[in-house]
Amino acid sequence: MPLEITWFGHAGFLLQAGAHAVAIDPFLTGNPVAKQRPQDIRCGHIVLTHGHADHLGDTVAIAKANRATVYAAFEITEYLGQQGVEKLEPGNPGGKIKTDFGFVAFTPAFHSSSYDGRYLGMPCGVIVNLGGVTLYHCGDTALFSDMKLLGEIYKPDIACIPIGDRFTMGPELGAKAAEFIRPKVAIPIHYKTWPLLVQDASAFRPQGVEVKLLDPGETWTPSPADRRSSL
Repeated sequence: MPLEITWFGHAGFLLQAGAHAVAIDPFLTGNPVAKQRPQDIRCGHIVLTHGHADHLGDTVAIAKANRATVYAAFEITEYLGQQGVEKLEPGNPGGKIKTDFGFVAFTPAFHSSSYDGRYLGMPCGVIVNLGGVTLYHCGDTALFSDMKLLGEIYKPDIACIPIGDRFTMGPELGAKAAEFIRPKVAIPIHYKTWPLLVQDASAFRPQGVEVKLLDPGETWTPSPADRRSSL
């Protein structure tokens, strides 16, 4: 089955392929651009990049409602276990977790990670392999040169890259990140959610990488031409 990618707005996604659905950073409650509600989400898996409220979001409610497995840094899974989430798969940067849909791998990210003043481990990017497509969600991060190495190792077809500035890369540095990673398609994220963030992606113009702009709530199905393997 082809992969379907739905953007929640901000940095959250729902990836669906056949019987498998994976939510990434499902921040819906309090997200001013979100079209979905937590009770609308059906998924068997949740992947988190870090513990900030605009990424951990509605994980507890969605995980409990769906009996979903959550993949996250060790400290985040400890916290979620204390909130009653039962199915947890801890990991950290450099590690890979095999799943029944493919794999989840954690990568470095340069940011911070906490929730209500509690330290929640290292921030991460994540690689999700699902439906024959490899997606690199950079998480919240600054630009770093090892993104080029991550692109060589995982060869992601799609990269979700923050461009909102102030707390992450802005559009120009995000474009350089896309050029380091070299996916076939780059999706800008973490922008236009609030006035503090960059409000459009016009300056996100990586060379040699197609840019896919999504509206919150929009679903996109990548074609075979959107695969890096087609290069």
